[in-house]
Amino acid sequence: MTSLTDPQDPAPMQSLGRVLKRLNAYRWLSLGALLSSLLLTAAYAVTPQLFRWGIDQGIAQQDLQIVLYSAVAMVAAAIARGLFNFGQSFWAEAASQGVAYDLRNKIFSKIQHLSFSYHDQAQTSQLLTRVTSDIEQIRTFLSTSLMQVISAIVTLVSIAVILLMMNWQLALITLTVVPMSGWLMVRFLDRNSVVFRLVQEQLGDLNAVLQENLLGIRVVKAFVRESAEMTRYTTLNDALIKTNMKTIRAIRNTFPFMFLLSNLVTVVVVGYGGAAVIGGRFSIGELVAFNSYLLLILQPILLIGFAAPAIAQAATSAERVYEVVDTEIEISDRPNAIPFETCGGRITFENVSFRYPGATTEALKTISFETKPRELIAVLGMTGSGKSTIMNLVPRFYDVTTGAVRIDGRDVRNFTLKSLRSHIGIVFQETTLFSGTIHENITYAKPNASLEEVIDVAKTAQIHDFIMGLSGGYDTIVGERGVGLSGGQKQRIAIARTLLTDYSILILDDSTSAVDARTASQIQDALDDLMRRKTCTAFVIAQRISTVKNADRILLMDKGRLVAQGTHEELMQQSPLYGAILESQVKQTNS
Repeated sequence: MTSLTDPQDPAPMQSLGRVLKRLNAYRWLSLGALLSSLLLTAAYAVTPQLFRWGIDQGIAQQDLQIVLYSAVAMVAAAIARGLFNFGQSFWAEAASQGVAYDLRNKIFSKIQHLSFSYHDQAQTSQLLTRVTSDIEQIRTFLSTSLMQVISAIVTLVSIAVILLMMNWQLALITLTVVPMSGWLMVRFLDRNSVVFRLVQEQLGDLNAVLQENLLGIRVVKAFVRESAEMTRYTTLNDALIKTNMKTIRAIRNTFPFMFLLSNLVTVVVVGYGGAAVIGGRFSIGELVAFNSYLLLILQPILLIGFAAPAIAQAATSAERVYEVVDTEIEISDRPNAIPFETCGGRITFENVSFRYPGATTEALKTISFETKPRELIAVLGMTGSGKSTIMNLVPRFYDVTTGAVRIDGRDVRNFTLKSLRSHIGIVFQETTLFSGTIHENITYAKPNASLEEVIDVAKTAQIHDFIMGLSGGYDTIVGERGVGLSGGQKQRIAIARTLLTDYSILILDDSTSAVDARTASQIQDALDDLMRRKTCTAFVIAQRISTVKNADRILLMDKGRLVAQGTHEELMQQSPLYGAILESQVKQTNS
């Protein structure tokens, strides 16, 4: 997922501008930081004048009282600088934390609402990098670099005015360093923004390998692939180091010239100013003050220079964050969508064809069928035949390419997504459990369910006895991703979780594939009775004929087409494919 952008692309800076607009929500914190910065600049600006006063009016005139007064004033200025510096840092940090908080919530909320098609193609590691590292880059820019730049600009302007008032000839010589340093920094940003983006993307790729290994560590160890995985990780880590070194070389090729300019200007000021003092055109106090101002005017230039990489990184990170935030949600409520409230049980597929985003071939081809109220429909077929794809269209995880899916004559696209999905209970083929207790996992969609309701669905899923055999019962902590439970146990907890929801349509996607045949039969018997009593229509997707032979109707899929439908006995007589599948499964059972 690594991609490069044109270094002349204005998008990163535009995205950074959008981040800055978010400071409006924290305007008082921002104003506090800005006011502290201005007062800090004023405290710095007055200090050289105190030096000048102490030298010219105190030391040169041998007036101890003036010396003492100037010393006290300089101490007061130092205390003020400390207070204003703290205020600037505190308020800027508070505002930046608020913006980071908003961005994290915004991108997480967007991820929750993005369609399945987006998550099918997006790398989880890249999303993690954007939510964590990229937002942290933005926060650091707002809390540190932004204030440095603002303070530096204010300091440059104010000190430039003071220098011009003190000695305009010497001031003009001094100020030549400003446009030259500015040109160097603009050149730095233009040439290296693409490198900073590449760093973040390679960090995401590195995180992808780390995530895959953490999830698949058992497979890695089982196949003795530790060294191969270490090599893969090291290769990407080397690439990241090389790109990071490019940024360091870019800094090395820019900032030494800025330091050289500052040193040359210092030499000129000392030489020209020293001659002016000897000629009587300048006092020693004025020269000391001027030299102090020179340091003050060079300091913000260097601060801007040091902030330049952070600005480039923040701009790149802002662009990456807004790439997700601005992603179009493909599946959303239509205008005037209506709530899905009642289900009569008539689900219709009208010449439905579907192609996954980015695919070249259709996963479903002109599928047509209609269910009857309280009918138990089984969908059967070989792997890749399109069974799960059919069921993904009912709750609108995807929208049809052509045709329509209707419930009681109404297109599912005319229902609000929340109401539609809240009345469809689904047990996915791939079981996902969350960290927490077994009770919390079962009540995931219905947190306020009573213990009696939980026990009831657990018994239906044939998992109650196992749970009660655990030391903590329903309060037993489930490990990350359900570690510590077998595949069958996780599937049964997932079935219980779905049965607890307020569903009208039930979809079981190969939900007993990891369960032994005897337990699967017990679960199926309990579900058959429950589905006929509670649901308006139920779908069971399976590869094993033994799981679905009691269904009211079986839909037989092959290569994205509905090739036959009927009862078990009817298909035995009419469909050679059904007979071939049954024969192969009988042979597997006997062997």
